[in-house]
Amino acid sequence: MSYRKLGIWMLARDLAHEIHPMTLNELLRFELYEGGSQIRRSVKSVKSNIVEGYGRRRYKHDVIRFLTYSLSSCDETIDHLETLYATESLTDPDIYRRLHERTDNLGRKLTKFILSVEAGHRT
Repeated sequence: MSYRKLGIWMLARDLAHEIHPMTLNELLRFELYEGGSQIRRSVKSVKSNIVEGYGRRRYKHDVIRFLTYSLSSCDETIDHLETLYATESLTDPDIYRRLHERTDNLGRKLTKFILSVEAGHRT
């Protein structure tokens, strides 16, 4: 099995692939290097930490730690998205709602996956 078959990784990848061009095409120009850069890094960190946790799957605590980092980056992505919308740097309400819903959904799935890993590794 590969991390590429994990549903949470696929969702994180798709979200990163949607947020990246959104920051280049929808945000006000002055946000390209500030808020845009922050949200691009945080959303890419979600999937990267899933991959790193998977690579350490032999060690329960490492897997949980990196999945927790991934969840934290997901929360950070929501915070950046909310800030961009509140400051009117992102002005399209449909894009905001769709990305917020997808990011929130990913966070819920990450939480369930963490709980599953914890339950499956109890001695």
